Amino acid sequence: MAPSHTNTTRSPQYGAMQGVVDSLFADADVKAVRRLDVVLAAEASDMPDDLMEIVKLLPPGSYTRQRLCDQLNSSIGGHAWGQVYGTVE
Repeated sequence: MAPSHTNTTRSPQYGAMQGVVDSLFADADVKAVRRLDVVLAAEASDMPDDLMEIVKLLPPGSYTRQRLCDQLNSSIGGHAWGQVYGTVE
């Protein structure tokens, strides 16, 4: 019997991580965010466990939008979850 969830099936939370990134950088004056800011924003957005795992893989430090997206996309791609949850920009 085939599993009901694969890494090619789009999740209802597809794009949720993009929403977190957009909310963190909604203010044009924000140049960087801390890892803790990202974790708290993801928790407040009630992310699925898979995406929380991605967020918690972020090394400590500050992130520009580009650096944050690169880090998140690297982890999303490494888990082959791009089609499931989407990538960020």
